This record gives sequence, C-alpha cells and structure tokens, in this order.
Amino acid sequence: MKKILVANSKGGSGKSTLTTNLASYFASLGHQVMLSDLDRQQSSAHWLERRSIVLPQIHIDSAGDKSLSSKPDWIIADSPAGLRGDKLSNAVKEADCVIIPIQPSAFDIGATRDFLEVLAEEKAIRKNKTFVALVGMRVNNRTHAAAGLADFMDQTGFSVLTYLRNAQVYVTAAEQGMGIFDMRPSLVEQDLQQWDPLLQWVRAVTNTKA
Repeated sequence: MKKILVANSKGGSGKSTLTTNLASYFASLGHQVMLSDLDRQQSSAHWLERRSIVLPQIHIDSAGDKSLSSKPDWIIADSPAGLRGDKLSNAVKEADCVIIPIQPSAFDIGATRDFLEVLAEEKAIRKNKTFVALVGMRVNNRTHAAAGLADFMDQTGFSVLTYLRNAQVYVTAAEQGMGIFDMRPSLVEQDLQQWDPLLQWVRAVTNTKA
C-alpha cells in the first residue's frame, strides 16, 4: 500500500485538483484507490459524490464505506490548510511522498515558502524516508507571475515536477466527478503530457522506499 499526501498550508492552492486527478489516474489503471479528505471543506469528498458509477471506482476513507474488501493499493490524502505541528509530522511520516501544489501569486509563494521551511525540518524528510516535490498550478507560461514562480520553485531545494496549465478541462472534470484520465485523450492531450513527469516521479519514489 502506497500513500501520497497532497499538502500546502495555503488554502486554494490546488490540493483537491491534484488529489482527485491522482485518484482517477490510479483507478483508471485498475488499482484499488482510497481517497482521504482531511480538509474541512471536503472538496475531494464532494467530488467523489458526483462521480458516476460507470467510471473506475474510488473509495472514500470512511467507516461507512464497506465496498473495499482489502487494503487499497493507493491512499491519496487531501490535507487541510494550515497543517502544522504533530498533525503535519504524523501525516508526513505516514506518507511515501508529499506533493506541494503552488499557484503563481505573491500570496501563494509567500505562504508556501513558510510551509516549506517547516516541512524541511520534518525528520522523515531529512532522512529521505518521505520524498517531497513541487507542482506549479494554473500556470500561464507567458506571464511574469509564471516566471517568478519558476524562480522560487527552483530555489527551494525540492524537486520541481511540472507546471499544469489553467485549463477549463479541470473545471469540467471537477463538476462531473471526473479526472482528466477519465476524459477522451484527444481533449486533454496537452494536460496528459504535463502530468507525465509527476506520475513518473510518484512511481519512482514509491518503488524506492523501503
């Protein structure tokens, strides 16, 4: 069983977008996937409620969900904003990897800088037992904000995986309880290419953890 923690202390950073699309990706491969929504807004859980029964099944981390007969292959956790202290330490320790979404704004960069400083002190990360990487969210590559985000991410010392564009397909998918991996490939070709480095990294680090 592998666990991915999607985290950032800044609300609205894109955690639920990453969480739901990761869940849909692994489910599309036929894996047993459990979604754990730790955020008070329950955006990922509500997304799952909208999901059609004809799509690959994803389970919710709930005592009321009895449809999963064995341990899941993957747990994808959508963390709350403001995750700190013992709750952060425990979440990091339990995860194989942590993915940090960041949007290209001064507010997001400032809040994420503080969060990464706290994260870097976590024992599991310092000892390379839990791996961390960054993903740029809702990025328009032709803007000064995108360039500023790239400079910041490159200076953090953590792996920079990819930059996901600000595309309507994510809005459409979220409204229908889908991920881009549930959609017709011709509609999301560019997005699938942007996701590829992220997915390769996840597979690599989850295979190397003892």
